[in-house]
Amino acid sequence: MPETQPRTLGVVIAGYLSDDVIVDCLESLATSENAKLRVVVVDNASPDDTAAVIRTWATESGRPFEEQQVGVGETAKLSAESVFALLRLPVNLGFAGGINTGVRALLEDPAVDLFWVLNPDCVVTPGAAAAYLRHAETTGPFALMGSRTLYHEPPQAIQTDGGRVNRWTGVCRNANQGGAPDATAMPAANTLNFVSGANVVASRTFIERAGLLQEDYFLYFEEVDWAMRRGDLPLTMCPDALVLHHGGTSIGTGSVTRRASGFANYFNYRNRMRFMRRFFRLGVPSAFIYSLLKVGQLLTQRAWSEADGALRGLLCLPPPRSVRERLSPEAARFAFGKGGRDA
Repeated sequence: MPETQPRTLGVVIAGYLSDDVIVDCLESLATSENAKLRVVVVDNASPDDTAAVIRTWATESGRPFEEQQVGVGETAKLSAESVFALLRLPVNLGFAGGINTGVRALLEDPAVDLFWVLNPDCVVTPGAAAAYLRHAETTGPFALMGSRTLYHEPPQAIQTDGGRVNRWTGVCRNANQGGAPDATAMPAANTLNFVSGANVVASRTFIERAGLLQEDYFLYFEEVDWAMRRGDLPLTMCPDALVLHHGGTSIGTGSVTRRASGFANYFNYRNRMRFMRRFFRLGVPSAFIYSLLKVGQLLTQRAWSEADGALRGLLCLPPPRSVRERLSPEAARFAFGKGGRDA
């Protein structure tokens, strides 16, 4: 009988202002053990040296590599020989737009039936990829698979073991956030609502049923929305695929020790209400009141820019200048349009 070809794990990274972290991420993937990978980095028109840094790393390391410019909505045609690919977008399409560009390219390869969405500021452990592949072989059909993600900085506490969303406030909480890894059990997958988009594996079956990520969020809630469209396909957690994540390196995401920036708050508060209107309409009033109270809390802390971003996002008003100026005029049309682009 002919030998069964090993599964290929496709990896998709959406990069933006990532020139200080992307090499560590790629090097960790390149040293993965007992796993066949195809890695696609989609650069969201970064104004820094992200593309050049990736190009230099690939050249100096001798990895099979290709680079393409990809138009908005186009599907890149990857060569069969490349293991690492850089796809450069002409405009920043946000997290979902970047990830969708990479996933569309990998969907063309029939050997890839698992799609690992990974943030550029993640570092994977040598056995993480193989652990994901083993778990996929034994767990049965699934939608999204996650694992334990730790903060990269010491003492490397748990960032997320998957997450839960409150249907009355729209607040998403990372399971076990801040916990000690050695003393904290991973939650059962059926108690979770989503898996963090910083480190999540999607099955081909799920993507074919649910479609790609919704692009009109631009930042935040994309993976929560994705998980809500899984139908009867379950979430699953892989206990052995350990990933380290810096978190918020380019957009100012909050953490257990850092307050979220006004830029992050604008999208988070806007998208919370967008998500609630789509999935939990009865909770829209209570989510609005809760969010308004949180804005008031920021004001009492004299966090003026953070409160301004949150309030404008909550009320679906145009963003403050400090938020708009971080994006090019072309990117702003995707980020701040009324509907955005659907995947």
